[in-house]
Amino acid sequence: MRKQCRRKVYKLVDPIAHAIAGAAITTDDCLQQLKDKEQAAIEAMRTGQATVYTWQELVDMNNICQVMARNGIGPEALPDAMMAEIELKHAAKRFESTGKMLLTGSGLRAINEVMEWHHLQRTSVSRAEYERMIQKTRNKLKSKSKDVTVIQ
Repeated sequence: MRKQCRRKVYKLVDPIAHAIAGAAITTDDCLQQLKDKEQAAIEAMRTGQATVYTWQELVDMNNICQVMARNGIGPEALPDAMMAEIELKHAAKRFESTGKMLLTGSGLRAINEVMEWHHLQRTSVSRAEYERMIQKTRNKLKSKSKDVTVIQ
């Protein structure tokens, strides 16, 4: 008697549709939701209504932007991202002493530039590549790499 193949076939995921979705550029409505969330976080930092969670959203955006820039996707964003990282660290120190989460004028300018660069980065790559960069950033955070900012 011949052996039979016991390969499992999963019917829950359409592999062709899944591959097309991964290779496609992220949809405009999803990107607009991300951009609106980032703009709201920047506005909260400007008005002093920000929380540590709001600060962390901006730090995450900056970290992903830096990782993408270091991997060749928009490397010209790196100087602005480094400046924004310094300003975000100053904002965290200021929060510890005053209890208000604020960014200075140069910090707001730098974080706005990073947001524009990051939006350009994520619109120029496929969704799968963007998710790969997010995973790479997450791995760098886990390993406490010096390339990413971690809340102390």
